[in-house]
Amino acid sequence: MKIINANVEFITPVDGAEILKRLEQCGRVCYKSEAKITDTSAPAFVAGIIKRGHEAVLEHCSFTVKFICDRGVSHELVRHRLASYCQESTRYCNYSKEGFGSEITVIEPCFWETFSRPWVIWRDGCEAAEESYFLLLEQGATPQEARSVLPNSLKTEVVMTANIREWRHFLKLRCSPAAHPQMREVALILLEKVHDLIPVCFDDIWSEYHVF
Repeated sequence: MKIINANVEFITPVDGAEILKRLEQCGRVCYKSEAKITDTSAPAFVAGIIKRGHEAVLEHCSFTVKFICDRGVSHELVRHRLASYCQESTRYCNYSKEGFGSEITVIEPCFWETFSRPWVIWRDGCEAAEESYFLLLEQGATPQEARSVLPNSLKTEVVMTANIREWRHFLKLRCSPAAHPQMREVALILLEKVHDLIPVCFDDIWSEYHVF
């Protein structure tokens, strides 16, 4: 059994400067102020529409990321309906095969110290689930049948595409201390990355929630 940390990776390249230019181009149609577009006007324009709550303009740009998380977190991710998803399937993936290292991979909980008593109990439970999964496969069970014993901590990969307005909504909810710790863990990773790439679009959320 392999234990890894949760993470977030970009699927689509994100050019922050080009995104801001496109948002300005779209947004200025509302005011017929296209003549005010300059080489440097986009950041201030986008900051202004966010400050005024005119976030419909942000729907004109989107990007795609891959969350590497556990199955529990994935169930929360897909509750965001204004997004598109693809997810690693336990129906079709057979973790006994060499392509998966002939083992299951689990996400280490962020709320227990490694090798603490709760962590050891968690690890032992995951290893027992892995053993049962492989035994079921040996008895002729299909992957979609054997998956019944796989743990909630099983690693999954979820590709999520959303527009910037929806990403802002997602981050406001999931970066909050009220969110589940593992959901918040990946949301904060994403917040740091998108703020680095398109700071104007996420400055307010980053200022409130960043912890790094």
